[in-house]
Amino acid sequence: MSAFLQQLPALIGVVIGALGSYLAVVRGDRARFRREQAARWDERRLAVYADYARSLKKSVTLTYRVAAHLGNDPNPHPLSLAEAEPSLAEAAVARDPSGEALIMLGSTEVVEKAREWVVAVMEMERFLREGRRDPEAWRTLLERQRASREGYYTAVRTDLALPPGHSARWPLPSPPPA
Repeated sequence: MSAFLQQLPALIGVVIGALGSYLAVVRGDRARFRREQAARWDERRLAVYADYARSLKKSVTLTYRVAAHLGNDPNPHPLSLAEAEPSLAEAAVARDPSGEALIMLGSTEVVEKAREWVVAVMEMERFLREGRRDPEAWRTLLERQRASREGYYTAVRTDLALPPGHSARWPLPSPPPA
């Protein structure tokens, strides 16, 4: 029995070492799982954020072209409202599902900035549907839309812990003389 008692501290050390090793592996696996899960959600949110921006940008591009037709914008590819209307409607319908996904997965700040951006775009569309020919008022709407877009991208970068990006603001050419 004395031989067993002499070996008991070594046996206890082996049991404690095995238990410690097991706990370290379990803890490491949990941490890795949480990191991987967070990375998957970040990837999904990035996809939703980019999809929303793409769907809204389709509307923006169409408004530039219609504004050029009315003499408000320097876009080199003017398009009448009648020609653009089906595409504008299609773009508005397409942004609804991406907006719902954004509401579901986006942070509160990103969703709020997205709302500001879409409201600015809707005001641009309303301006054009009224057939207004006012380059200065258009430029004001355009600047508001660009500031809203910049706010959206800044909120996205913050939410995803990305470094700051380019503001995409550069001087615009003046509209052609009427």
